Amino acid sequence: MPENRRKKNRRMRGSMTHGWGSKKKHRGSGNRGGFGMAGTGKRADQKKPTIINEYGLQNYFGKHGFIVHSKKEVIKSVNLSYIDTKIDSLVHSDLAKKEKEHYVLDLSSLGYDKLLGSGSITKKLIITARFFSRNAVRKLEEAGGQAITAKKES
Repeated sequence: MPENRRKKNRRMRGSMTHGWGSKKKHRGSGNRGGFGMAGTGKRADQKKPTIINEYGLQNYFGKHGFIVHSKKEVIKSVNLSYIDTKIDSLVHSDLAKKEKEHYVLDLSSLGYDKLLGSGSITKKLIITARFFSRNAVRKLEEAGGQAITAKKES
């Protein structure tokens, strides 16, 4: 008939070391300073060159900050005053046309998406762009020009 055997650790209750001698022994990973790459942090300056060479800074110390998952569209803008001062040179370099008393300009040919209304204009401009500020449309129409909204080229 089988005996009911007692567990060994029942006798070790209260002995603090559970039969391992000194308190320092058998502490698990703490006995050897930790698991893996423990101790290679702030004060382990002598190990840093080897860690950086083997793993690289980003891979070992980790990346910080936020991750932007959606790309934001960058809208390049230009002011009316800039167009007004440069329109003659744009006509000369075939980036704009002069039709009777109006100047016709497509902002996408200059690499801009939006027309802003800063400054004053002296010429009648017909401008095609993806976006306009309210001020820009108002100033264009007051000067006898026109704002034409264009679709995005895919």
